[in-house]
Amino acid sequence: KKLGNPHKKLRTVHIAGTKGKGSTSTMLAAMLGACDHKVGLYTSPHITDVRERIRINDEMITKAALAKLINLAEPHILAMKDDKPTFFEIFTALAFCHFADQKVDIAVIETGLGGRLDSTNVLKPEVCGLTSISLDHVHQLGDTIAKIATEKAGIFKQDVPVVSVSQVPDAKRVLKKAAKDVKTSLMFTGEDIEFSYRIESSRTDGCHARVCVTTPNSRFEHLPVPLLGEHQALNCGLALALLDQLKSGGMKICDQKAMAGLANVYVPGRMEIIHDAPRVLVDGAHNAASIQALIRAMGQHIPYDSLIMVFGCAADKDLEGMMKQLATGADKL
Repeated sequence: KKLGNPHKKLRTVHIAGTKGKGSTSTMLAAMLGACDHKVGLYTSPHITDVRERIRINDEMITKAALAKLINLAEPHILAMKDDKPTFFEIFTALAFCHFADQKVDIAVIETGLGGRLDSTNVLKPEVCGLTSISLDHVHQLGDTIAKIATEKAGIFKQDVPVVSVSQVPDAKRVLKKAAKDVKTSLMFTGEDIEFSYRIESSRTDGCHARVCVTTPNSRFEHLPVPLLGEHQALNCGLALALLDQLKSGGMKICDQKAMAGLANVYVPGRMEIIHDAPRVLVDGAHNAASIQALIRAMGQHIPYDSLIMVFGCAADKDLEGMMKQLATGADKL
C-alpha cells in the first residue's frame, strides 16, 4: 500500500510448486520475450548476485535502479516497527515496483515458499502454474504431501485457470478440491492437456529430451528441451501449456518465435558443468525428490566411470531422505 500497490498495475503469471519453479518461470519468460513482449521475471534464490531475482527480458535490474527502490522503501520499512518485513517481502515489493515502473507487458512471478502465505500471493494473475510437489520446507509447510499441496493451492483464485504437471495422488486430490472450492478450472499436463516427452540421443545434440504439447490453439511437436533431465521435460511442458493459456486469453504469441526463445534458455546451477577436465558439475538439488531426479538425469545425459559427490545442505533439510538417494548414485561422497 505504502508503495502504491504496484502489483495491481501488473499482468502476471504466478508459479508455485516444490521443484522446478525457477526453470519453468525462466522458460516461459524466454518464450514470451522472444514474442516481442516486455517480460518481468521474479525468481529466487539468487546464485551469485542478488539482482538475478529481478529481471526484464533477461537483463538484471541495474544497481542504480535497485538502490533507488531501496531508498524509496526504506522509510516505510523503518516505520513498520511492530511487524518488520522480511528480506523476501521487501524484495517482492521492490520487484513489483520495478515491473510497474518499467511498464512490462507481463511478469512471471515465482513463489518463494509455499503459496498461501507467500508474499507474492497478493497477485490476481492471468494464469497459475504448479510444478511438481514433494516434501521440502516441512517445518513451515507441513510433513505430508497433502499438507504441502494445501499450502501450494493457496495461490488459486476464482476464475484464474490453473495448469499443473502430473502430481502424486495425495497432491492431486487436494488440488482438485481446492480448485473446486475457489471455483476455478484445473488442468493437468498429460491428462487434460495433451503432453508427451521422450529422451533421445543424436550426434549434434547428444542425449536430450523432446516434448510435444497439443491444444486447440497450439501445436508444439518434438521440441528439444534446453535444460537437462527428465524432470525438465515436465517443466518445459508446463511452460508451453501456460504460454498456450496466455494465447487463449488474447496475448499475441508467435509459436515459431516462442520456440526460438525456448532454445536459448540457460539456467545456472541446474546440472551446470563448470569445468571439463576433470568434469565438475554443480546443482542446487536440496530435497530427496530433486536428488533422485539429478542422479537419474546424470545417468541419462552424462557418461562417466566414477561419480564423486561433494554434498552440503542446510540443517533444516531432509538429510536422511537425501542421503538414501545419494547412496544409490554416488561412488564416493
